[in-house]
Amino acid sequence: MTVDQLNPEPLWDQLAEIIAAKIKAGEYKPRQVLPSETRLQQEHGVSRGTVRRAMRHLGEQGWTVTVQGRGTFVNERENWPTD
Repeated sequence: MTVDQLNPEPLWDQLAEIIAAKIKAGEYKPRQVLPSETRLQQEHGVSRGTVRRAMRHLGEQGWTVTVQGRGTFVNERENWPTD
């Protein structure tokens, strides 16, 4: 699953949806560190700004928590947004 460059939805939003789907599916578990910005850039063929915007959005929604100098982690399940 990767972003679709031809989709009119913003790339950062597509990336955030992909990561949130992986969290919901259990591919990324609570308290697990997410891949680095560089790795996400390479995997999805997007810019660092796109990755940062997606990660900021995930944090605002409650999916993730960023700890400066350590990375971005999947938040505890009770903090996830409800659908």
